[in-house]
Amino acid sequence: MKFLLLLSTLGFCWAQYTPHTKSGRTSIVHLFEWRWDDIALECERYLAPRGFGGVQISPPNENIVIHNPSRPWWERYQPISYKLCTRSGNEDDFRDMVTRCNNVGVRIYVDAVINHMCGSGAGAGTSSTCGSYYNAGNRDFPSVPYSGWDFNDGKCKTASGEIENYNDMYQVIDLGGEPIKSSDYFGNGRVTEFKYGAKLGTVLRKWNGEKMSYLRNWGEGWGFMPSDRALVFVDNHDNQRGHGAGGASILTFWDARLYKMGVGFMLAHPYGFTRVMSSFRWPRYFENGRDVNDWIGPPNDSGVIKRVTINPDTTCGNDWVCEHRWRQIRNMVAFRNVVDGQPFTNWWDNGSNQVAFGRGNKGFIVFNNDDWALSSTLQTGLPAGTYCDVISGDKIDGNCTGIKINVSGDGNAHFSISNFAEDPFIAIHADSKL
Repeated sequence: MKFLLLLSTLGFCWAQYTPHTKSGRTSIVHLFEWRWDDIALECERYLAPRGFGGVQISPPNENIVIHNPSRPWWERYQPISYKLCTRSGNEDDFRDMVTRCNNVGVRIYVDAVINHMCGSGAGAGTSSTCGSYYNAGNRDFPSVPYSGWDFNDGKCKTASGEIENYNDMYQVIDLGGEPIKSSDYFGNGRVTEFKYGAKLGTVLRKWNGEKMSYLRNWGEGWGFMPSDRALVFVDNHDNQRGHGAGGASILTFWDARLYKMGVGFMLAHPYGFTRVMSSFRWPRYFENGRDVNDWIGPPNDSGVIKRVTINPDTTCGNDWVCEHRWRQIRNMVAFRNVVDGQPFTNWWDNGSNQVAFGRGNKGFIVFNNDDWALSSTLQTGLPAGTYCDVISGDKIDGNCTGIKINVSGDGNAHFSISNFAEDPFIAIHADSKL
């Protein structure tokens, strides 16, 4: 079962469902395939000052080194021991990262591969990130140590003795209707809600007759797990490559305009605990509708992961996408922090793909995903004043670099959003008041 579980020490009051972020921080970011020393730097220079609560890291334990194809991203999910050495760094690097990030209030969440080892066809030898010996065919992993006695091959009733049909008893992802349910894992902690990104992508793409106006009861009303059990995301490292769950409906950085809207909606809406994706680019090449390069690993020089360089405009270089640094996304992370605990209020829609909603008296957001302009006066629930739209700009030294929104004494404000706008949504909150 491939779920990311946010685990904590069990205690009173269902402690395993609490993400244990620092108070006032409500989202984490997946820095996919980053080096440990770069994560430590990012915690100090960007994530902590911007209010991120934590980092999900790639698996930190020793894995097999794959040469055909050359060093794919998925080799990190082919463990051969629990030694802390990977292409992201060694145990000392890992310890330093955890310490430095925690020192600035940013927690580390491990993508822990604990339910399998490398594939049985991986052969034998020491082609691994720590140089440990393994014999996959014999189920021999002496650095753990595991032997054939520690595996459950006899429970897999197939001709090969291995998993042949992931739609059978070993289903990996719950998209509804499968024999293994997300709820089977609630006792461990929050569970990844894969339906979230798949459904939201379908709505924003306007496929199958879906409209944003249907999002009024988003969350449990759409058949999702209870909010206090869910870890939610628009995309992850797996399904952004067209497999895992959701298929072509999944929004990614390749679809930047819709993607920013999707992440903005997720971070404004109260459902679930939110995770933002931070990716790397790869040279996509489609044959018969499939990206044949979906295996390509992180930017590297002869297998050594490239550093995450920072450009003068605060974006990233060396083919690191760094969606978490996009103004629209990092400002919505701050929005979620500001409105934390506030109710879902003041829903408005035009019956199509123009919608708006508030979070108590702390925040308000408006979307235009129609093919025509939005021009409406809406009840925001916010105190009177002038607010800076945090999608089109930033509040800097009391001034706004983007659109200004005037809220009247009765809480109403007029919003105009062109359907041709680079980012057809507006968000204001208590801390963006000028």
